[in-house]
Amino acid sequence: MSGVLPDNALRELIGRGAISASQPITDAQIQPASLDLRLGTTAWRLRASFLPGKGQRIEDRLPDFEMHRMDLSNGAVLEKGCVYLVPLMERLRLPEGLSAVANAKSSTGRLDLLTRLITDDGTEFDRLPDGYDGQLYAEICPRSFSVLVRPGMRLNQLRLRKGHAVLDDDSLRALHAETPLVGGRALIDQGLGFSVDLRPDEGDLVGYRAKPHSGVVDLDRIGAYDPRDFWDALSSRDGRLILDPGAFYILVSREAVAIPPDYAAEMAPYLAMVGEFRVHYAGFFDPGFGIGTLGSGARGVLEVRCHEAPFALEHGQVVGRLVYERMLDRPARLYGQDIASNYQGQGLKLAKQFSEYAG
Repeated sequence: MSGVLPDNALRELIGRGAISASQPITDAQIQPASLDLRLGTTAWRLRASFLPGKGQRIEDRLPDFEMHRMDLSNGAVLEKGCVYLVPLMERLRLPEGLSAVANAKSSTGRLDLLTRLITDDGTEFDRLPDGYDGQLYAEICPRSFSVLVRPGMRLNQLRLRKGHAVLDDDSLRALHAETPLVGGRALIDQGLGFSVDLRPDEGDLVGYRAKPHSGVVDLDRIGAYDPRDFWDALSSRDGRLILDPGAFYILVSREAVAIPPDYAAEMAPYLAMVGEFRVHYAGFFDPGFGIGTLGSGARGVLEVRCHEAPFALEHGQVVGRLVYERMLDRPARLYGQDIASNYQGQGLKLAKQFSEYAG
C-alpha cells in the first residue's frame, strides 16, 4: 500500500525516534499531511548556493562557501539577495521504503523567501531518498524583503511518502466525478490545471507587486505591517497584466479548488514554454483544503516571478497545476476544520505578517 503519511503516522515515527529533534517536537508542528521544520540557533552566510553532491557531507563543503557565521539566538536579519544555510532542529532516520519531500510554508512563499531543504549526500533540493539518515538544513535566500528570524521559526515543511502515491489523469478524472475538485469543467493534464484571475467579481484589485526597497519583516509579527509600505496594488481594465522581469507578484487562481480528506496535493509549475515566469514557491495543499465550513473550495494564491523578458499574462491563462496524491490513511485532523489557518477559504491574500489592504 502506498500513500502520503498522515498526522498519526508522523506521531508514531516521532515516538520511535525516526524523527527526532534537539528540542521536543510540538503538536503545533504536525499538520494533516506534513511536519513543520524549525530553524536552529546558527546561520552561515554563503557566497553561493550549493548542493553537497553524492558521498559529500555539508559540513565538509562549508569551508568552500561560508563567509561568516551568525548567532540567531536573539534574532538576526537575513538580508535580501543573500544566501544563508541554517541547520534545522529536526533530523531523520527514515525506515527503508519511506522517502520525503519538502516545500516552503505558505507565508514563506508569499514573502518571496526562497527556502529549500538540503541534506548530506544531496544531489537535489527538497528531495530525500528512501531510508535517509541524517541532519537537515535549510537554505534561505530572501528575494524581495530582508527578514528577521529566530530559532524555532517554521519556514518549510516535510511530507513523507510510502511508495508512489501520485494519481494519474484517469484516476484524477474519476475522483473529480465522485467529489468535484473544482467548480465547473476540470482541466486535467498531468494534474489539475488552474488559471489566473485578472477579472475580479468585485472591485479592480487583481494582485500585488513587491516594492524593490522596503524595510525588514519580522516573521513573528502577525498582521503588523501596512501592505502599502511593501507592495504596489495592481489593477487591470482589460484582463491583462504585463509582468516585469525580476519582479515578484502575488496573484490568485480563477478556480476554487478542494482537496478531499483522503488526498493531498502539491502545486507544480506548468510547462516552461507557456511564458517567462514561474508559479511555484509554496506548494503543499493538505487534506481538507478548500472544504472546511465553507464547503465551496478555496482559490490558490499564486507566487509569481517573471524571468528574462516582460510577459503579458491574460485572464484565464493556465499557469500551473495541482498534482494529487493518495493519503496512506485519513488524517485525524483536517486543514481548516480542527486547525486554525490564515488561509482557509482564501482569495487574494498576502502573507500573515501584513494587515488587510485598505486601498
